[in-house]
Amino acid sequence: MFDTMTFTKILGGFAGAFLVFLLGKFAAETIYHAEAGGNHDGEVVQGYMIDTGEDESAEPEEEAVPFEEVYASADASRGERIFNQCRACHALEDGVNGAGPYLYNVVGRDVGTANGYAYSGALSEAADVWTPENLNGFLENPQGYAPGTSMGYSGLKDVEDRANLIAYLDSVGS
Repeated sequence: MFDTMTFTKILGGFAGAFLVFLLGKFAAETIYHAEAGGNHDGEVVQGYMIDTGEDESAEPEEEAVPFEEVYASADASRGERIFNQCRACHALEDGVNGAGPYLYNVVGRDVGTANGYAYSGALSEAADVWTPENLNGFLENPQGYAPGTSMGYSGLKDVEDRANLIAYLDSVGS
């Protein structure tokens, strides 16, 4: 049935087929290889380059609406829904700390003054009072606003969400 000669023939067939594929790949690379010429500063381009006169890398910049304008039209009821992301670490009851300090009456409160919570110290270097503008900066990127803070949240990127959340926090306890 299967003797050494049959096994050798089968193995030789697979090796020969593999060799044909490798040689075909080598031939295709040799024929269709695009050389990096001096025409495009070392950039390898397939096909023809058509200059349209536009700079492709320039993306239209969005006009940044000032936070004060967004905050003036903020909706606290939408902020209440956004606060659900914060509930895992923060409480709204006065004096009830979790993994983070309580947020009762936080807007306008001095930074680092939540009773019974041990702060990391990085916040007091970033701001003195939790104004809406300071909260906006902190909620956008906590690690960037106060490097060394123990808050592990990555931040809210949407300015409207931040404004709505701050408006909700301002309505709690004031």
